[in-house]
This record gives sequence, structure tokens and C-alpha cells, in this order.
Amino acid sequence: MIDEEVAFAAMESRDPRFDGWFYVGVATTGIYCRPSCPAVMPKRQNVRLFPSAHAAQAGGFRACKRCRPDAAPGSPEWNLRTDLAARAMRLIADGVVDREGVAGLCRRLGYSERQVHRQLVAEVGAGAQALARAQRARTARMLLESSGLPVSDVAFAAGFASIRQFNVTMRQAYGSTPSAMRGERRVPSGVIALRLAFRPPMDVRAMLDRLGSEGLPGIEEYNEGYTRSLDLPHAPGMVTLTEVPGAGHVGCELRLDDLRDLAAAVRRCRRLLDLDADQHAIDAFLAADPRLGPSVAARPGLRVPGHVDPHELAVRTVLGERASKLVERYGRPLPNPVGAVTHTFPDLATLAKARLDDDLKIARPLVEALVDGSLRLDEAADPQQAGKRLTDLPGLGEREVALIRMRALHDPDVRLNHPGEDRWRPWRSYAAQHLKAHGT
Repeated sequence: MIDEEVAFAAMESRDPRFDGWFYVGVATTGIYCRPSCPAVMPKRQNVRLFPSAHAAQAGGFRACKRCRPDAAPGSPEWNLRTDLAARAMRLIADGVVDREGVAGLCRRLGYSERQVHRQLVAEVGAGAQALARAQRARTARMLLESSGLPVSDVAFAAGFASIRQFNVTMRQAYGSTPSAMRGERRVPSGVIALRLAFRPPMDVRAMLDRLGSEGLPGIEEYNEGYTRSLDLPHAPGMVTLTEVPGAGHVGCELRLDDLRDLAAAVRRCRRLLDLDADQHAIDAFLAADPRLGPSVAARPGLRVPGHVDPHELAVRTVLGERASKLVERYGRPLPNPVGAVTHTFPDLATLAKARLDDDLKIARPLVEALVDGSLRLDEAADPQQAGKRLTDLPGLGEREVALIRMRALHDPDVRLNHPGEDRWRPWRSYAAQHLKAHGT
């Protein structure tokens, strides 16, 4: 938890850089806000600080209608930490509890339910089930505001077991009925239009250009925005991401064959764009370096691109341009293709059965390690263990391992093999983006 004096200073200055770092509950009103909320400053004795919106809701507070704290950027702490609580938070955000239950969450983490519960309560103030319930409420709010679905369909798509449970939870979380929360924005049929918030600065155009330049035919397309297919837990989907000049968010349009995948799709898009980074702190650190300072001044907000599927990223990193052959042979056709996006990347089950011969066989050791579980690259993975396992695999050199650690495991401090690089720690992955932008 952030230091109280720092928290109150952030609240008094209405500093939006702290949005998502912590949340402010006001005991006299039962409402929780962002630190930057423009409402009247509460008395200190009435303030309760929470490390997440989920924890505030689990503590009995409902979201402020003015500053919409549940839509703030995610915590950079959960984004970067690799301990048990942080990995559990990322898996819950991806919807694992809704799909596999608390027992499934714990199996992925390799700990008992008692251990996971104890760690979450100590770190966040709520257990996995309470955090998942808050996640369902946020998913339902997104669907209510961005789709024309009947309220009953929203309830079950968000993961609620009954309409009664849905209504009670939404009243507790937002102090409003689901019907009253309906948005007025009109979006095309079958499209869910969202705003993915971030902390400035961010060079959105540079990020989308980068993703577009590396696009894989059939999987990705770059035109007005960046569009790609998504291999989601229940069914395939598609996303289009666009720059919104001058705004603190990225435009996001989702087409989902199964609405239960909304939370997972949003989570993966945020990881793809590195939206939860504390970019102000990162840029301030790198700007002090004589070599990187001019680049940071000229190109503030350069972030590390992630990926929507770490397994796809790893296989593509090993194969390079040859990955297009994999899509041609084993890619799964989309039931509702859009433009040039016609397939999803082959999943692990398909790759395990595929004949990876000739110039594709170099990916076989990697695929086998992912299938047998000796290599984990998902949200439950321990980055240090995964990095060691990657180094041991044939077909992966230092460059490939570094890219996978940087983009699939979201390691902010990947070794670059540049003279004097230790002075860029712990943000060497971000330094790499400036070196790449200047061709060094």
C-alpha cells in the first residue's frame, strides 16, 4: 500500500498519475473514488485507502459516479510484481475464477486454496471469490454501457449465476440498478466499443505502427486502426484498436462470439499495449541518462509492446517470417472474418498434432515444452523460471529469449547486451524501445 502522506498529497493535488495506484473510500458516504476525483476533499479520519477497486468494493464501498474509479488504469504494481498475490490478481482479471473456480486458480498457481486466500487477504484485503465478484460487476457495467444486450443476457455473459445475484451486486458496487446504467452511445450491431485508459504519456501511434509493421497475414491488419483475431477461452473474437488524439485512452472495438470472454479480451488488449505501465516514472528515470535523454525528450511515452497470446508470440519469435506458413496450414478460420483478418493462430493442441517438418521443425522443442507444462508463459508463470527454461531450449538464442521475456512475460528489465546498460536498470526493456526507434 502507498504511504499515507503520499496518498493525501496526491489527493490534494488531484494528480491523475496516481489513478489506479490506490483508491479512496469515504466512510461517511460509502463511496470510493480515484485520487484525482474533483469532489470535495474528505476529512482524513473518514478516508480508507485500498490497493484496488476490487478491494474497495469488497469492503462495502460503491463506485463514485463522477470519477468512475473502476475504469481507471490498472495498478503498475500488479502489472510488474511476480509474487503469488500479483500473479493471482492477473489471473482473476483474466477471468480464471469465473471459468475454473477458485480451485482452478490455485491449481494454476501451484498453491493451496488456504495459502492463496491468506496472501490475497493480506495484500488486497479480499479473497479470490470477492475479487472475482467485483470483476463480474465491472464486466457487466461495460456490457450495459456499450452493447444493446437485454439486461438478463448481460448478467449471464458477465458470469453471474442468477439475476438476483446480479442485481444485488450491481446495487452494492454502483448504487444503481442495471437498467439505469444503460449507456446512450450507439455502436454497430455485434460491436462492443470501449475506452482503454492509460497514464500519460503514451505514444499510441508509435505502438500501433509497431504492431502493424509486424503484422502476420490472416491474423492482423493495419489500416485505420490495428485489427487482429483473438483466441479466447470460450470462442474466437476480434479487436480493433485506434488512436484517439489528445485523449487518455485507446479506442477499442471488440467483436466476440461469446460475451463471457469480454473480461479476458480487455485484459489481453491492455497487456498488448502495456497500458498499465507507470510511464511518467519510467520516462523521468530514462530522461536523466545522457544517451537516452534526447530520445525520451523527442519521443515520450514509448512503451513495450506485449501480446494477446504469449504462446503465439513465442512460436512467432522462433519462426520469424516462416510463421505465415503455420497460419496457412494450421490456422483456424474465423466464423465471422473482417477484412483481411480471417484466421486465429493455431493453438497448442493443434500445434502438438501438426507436422512441423522442414523449416518449421525448429519450433518443435518449444511447442513440446509448452504442451507438457515444463514451460509456462501465461499469467501464472514465474518469469525467472520461465526465462531459465527458455534458455535451455534448442532453437532459441539470446535475442529470441530476450524478446519472449520482454513481450510474453512482460519483464521490464531484459538484458540488452549494450555497453553500460546497467545504468538503465530496472527499465532496460523500455530503454530498448528508444534504441530501436533510433536504429541503435
